Amino acid sequence: AFYECLMEGDRSGRPFTFPIPTVSITKDFDWDNPSLDGMWQATAKYGINYFSNFIQSDMNPEDIRSMCCRLMLSKKELYKRGGGLFGAGALTGSIGVVTINLPQIGYLSKTRKEYFERLGRAMDIAKNSLEIKRKVLENFMDKGLYPYSKYYLSNVKQMRGEYYGNHFSTIGLVGANESLLNFIGKDIGSRQGRKFTVEVLDFMRDRLVKYQKETDNLYNLEATPAEGASYRLALRDKQEYPDIITAGSKKNPYYTNSTMLPVNYTDDVFEALKLQDEIQAKYTGGIVFHTFIGERIENIQTIKNLVKKIFENFHLPYLTISPTFSICPHHGYISGEHYTCPKCVIKQPCEVYSRVVGYIRPIQQWHVGKQEEFKDRKLFKIKDCK
Repeated sequence: AFYECLMEGDRSGRPFTFPIPTVSITKDFDWDNPSLDGMWQATAKYGINYFSNFIQSDMNPEDIRSMCCRLMLSKKELYKRGGGLFGAGALTGSIGVVTINLPQIGYLSKTRKEYFERLGRAMDIAKNSLEIKRKVLENFMDKGLYPYSKYYLSNVKQMRGEYYGNHFSTIGLVGANESLLNFIGKDIGSRQGRKFTVEVLDFMRDRLVKYQKETDNLYNLEATPAEGASYRLALRDKQEYPDIITAGSKKNPYYTNSTMLPVNYTDDVFEALKLQDEIQAKYTGGIVFHTFIGERIENIQTIKNLVKKIFENFHLPYLTISPTFSICPHHGYISGEHYTCPKCVIKQPCEVYSRVVGYIRPIQQWHVGKQEEFKDRKLFKIKDCK
């Protein structure tokens, strides 16, 4: 019934963009269960679901809490604190996220040593800002600004001395590809680019462990969505450093999200996965691989086989199947990208929907940076998977 409702959408055929269901795919997942056909159909039509990979992982679904479009929090870190989660798995979250501008670091750095020194300083600033925010939030909680949260987190306060004692401080990054182009002249798809990216992520992970020991607070590394930062930071950097390399156009520059491949790198999903698998496994706070396709996949068996093949052969933690579709005010849902309705006699404007970062929204409502990214985006060609 839940997926029947999601499949229908609203009166005009628009999708319900919330909630975003996360489906845990385990080794004993029943791929042929007819009761799940609605889930696969909703995935094929709208791309609603997120899929978590528990096949190529030593984690259990109970160890992870998915908080939003990509944030995943490992409860294993919480168990180390003693007392587990007090019988309630929802008493965690992230107090805030700081995104590191990697392209600027790559542009300004002349040597490898300077690159990591700049990255370390930026991370220290991020840590300090998150520690200040944590204190401010605790102060607000003590003064009764969040009465419901105060009630539900009261046991954490008794055990840890802080209401947000089980909440993470999150640090992420944007523009690894452009950082590499500015620093070594290689993209993230190259062997040298991938090797250096792994070194950067290992450096960041080690530093976050250091922060945890210093502060006794939880830290994690996330491929932050950077919905606005990817454009805003690129625009500002382009104004200050006119010859810095960015993605997009001169008028509408943007940075490639986190450590992703450029959006126009390849139309072969398995090539992209091979180039991203080792990198994506480095994140401790969540990352998602978006499989952008041009239209609805009519055969749900193709969707099943695709997800199964990806999760059985790759270690990436999070996956979406994201088709492009259009909504006509009169005819409703239309598969594919149509700015005017192909069925109407007149040129009836349509809304074109795709996933922007983590959310399914009309392209016309995206900011100009993300619209530029959509123009550049190369869609994956999905063949029948077996």
